[in-house]
Amino acid sequence: MGIFPFSKKELLTEAEKQRLVQAIRAAERLTSGEIRLYVESHCKFVNPIDRAEIIFLQLGMDKTKRRNGVLLYIALKDRQYAIVGDKGIHEKVGDEFWQQQSKLLLSHFSGQKVIDGIEACIKEIGKSLCQHFPFEAGDENELPDDIVIGK
Repeated sequence: MGIFPFSKKELLTEAEKQRLVQAIRAAERLTSGEIRLYVESHCKFVNPIDRAEIIFLQLGMDKTKRRNGVLLYIALKDRQYAIVGDKGIHEKVGDEFWQQQSKLLLSHFSGQKVIDGIEACIKEIGKSLCQHFPFEAGDENELPDDIVIGK
């Protein structure tokens, strides 16, 4: 078995989806920031960051008021991932933060704990969003919390 264990029928079970959606909702509760999770079997690009950047735009994540959306992209069968943060959040946290999140994911993935890794990464991104973009009166959830499942 590779780094990413998965069933042949579906990429994520209902229980896993619910767990990750709850993690997103909890992470976003105290921030105006937005977190999206996109999961697919295979990355259509050589570089998963290129694929994630296109998905980021397709999902309208560049349209948030404070430019503080973060996309967590996972290609399960290809064992690839990318984390893309919009201009607002990137200016606050810098490259080192994204590198730390990447290491966090890899440490869980190498131990066959894919869902744990995704959940831990969502929590850490949420903490950073809360620090830099705390929830204020009038803030609204600008993007859906559901997981987008690709092909």
